Amino acid sequence: MTRSESTTPVDFYLADGLLTADERAVRGRVRTFAEEHLRPAAREAWEREAFPRHLLPELAKLGIAGGAVRGHGCPGLSPMAAGLAMQELARVDSSFATFFAVSGGLVPVTLASCGSEEQQARWLPRLAAVEAIGAFALTEPEHGSDASHLATRATRDGDEYVLDGSKRWIGNATVCDVAIVWARVEDGVGGFLVEPPAAGFIATAIEGKMAQRGAPQAEIRLEGSRVPAANRLPRGGFGAVAEVLGVARHSAAWHALGEAIACYAISRDYALCREQFGKPLAAFQLVQAKLVRMLGEITKSQLLTIQLGRLLERGEATPGMTALAKLSTTAMAREVAATAREILGGNGILQDHEVMRHLCDLEAVYTYEGTFDINTLIVGREITGIGAFA
Repeated sequence: MTRSESTTPVDFYLADGLLTADERAVRGRVRTFAEEHLRPAAREAWEREAFPRHLLPELAKLGIAGGAVRGHGCPGLSPMAAGLAMQELARVDSSFATFFAVSGGLVPVTLASCGSEEQQARWLPRLAAVEAIGAFALTEPEHGSDASHLATRATRDGDEYVLDGSKRWIGNATVCDVAIVWARVEDGVGGFLVEPPAAGFIATAIEGKMAQRGAPQAEIRLEGSRVPAANRLPRGGFGAVAEVLGVARHSAAWHALGEAIACYAISRDYALCREQFGKPLAAFQLVQAKLVRMLGEITKSQLLTIQLGRLLERGEATPGMTALAKLSTTAMAREVAATAREILGGNGILQDHEVMRHLCDLEAVYTYEGTFDINTLIVGREITGIGAFA
């Protein structure tokens, strides 16, 4: 038996009743795209380390790029609808979901929060129409969690800034039309819009990944790369960076939830069909216990992410809330994927069943937008008032 074709929703606590009709409609059309267009391309993209760019016209038709951003052609989705869209993409292909999380989410959010009206008018319509691809360049080879000590620098030279330094693990950098590059400036940290192929901007694909192999991730070298002063984002500083990363953590929580739902559904259906000792695996108490534990953890994460979405709508979510959702949901998904692999036995390592791909891909989701430990300390700081790191 190969991958489950079941369309039965994983909604044990009837959480659909907490969603609006519009939110369910967004989820429905993304689910259709994911099943009809993304699923046929996902396996080959993962195996070949190739980004399925041919899917972008169909992605554009969904009207979800830009997420919760309003104006300049962006759809102004509710945080919940944006999260559900991410869930459905990740349920089928984590790599493509990560591409979209950056170009269709993090980059538009940053422009809306930190960009000038002119910058927004130039880039947001193109990003929303998937006519342009965006990248977000913050992480460096020596500064991941320690982003407050960026080494990349931007030096003013007349009407331009000169950027020097390097970035690593930058999603979409090899395929982007605009990259938001964060660099140290005279008064802290600033963001700059760099438009490849810009001189001195060299993006090299990171190869040999064992997670999210279909996502284009790269190392960037900035060697005297000049950008107009008008390309500097008016709003900068680590407060601005932290704000947009909070939105990204919300997205990552839904991402992990989508992968967990996929693994649970695959293993449940496999247990119902696979027979051993004259009866289906689902008839064994130990297998039932695993399925129940998986469902319980998924259900808790569903309710957590839905409540976080509502808090974001009302402007009541705190950094600790988004950090807690990201750390707990990604940890849950890792465990669910590993348990699903157990239920499938030896077949669990085959691409045909997809569980092993999810298990590998979740290692990336578990790490980016703040590791488990860093997000734990963000929550710890919020509940104690004591910062454990600078």
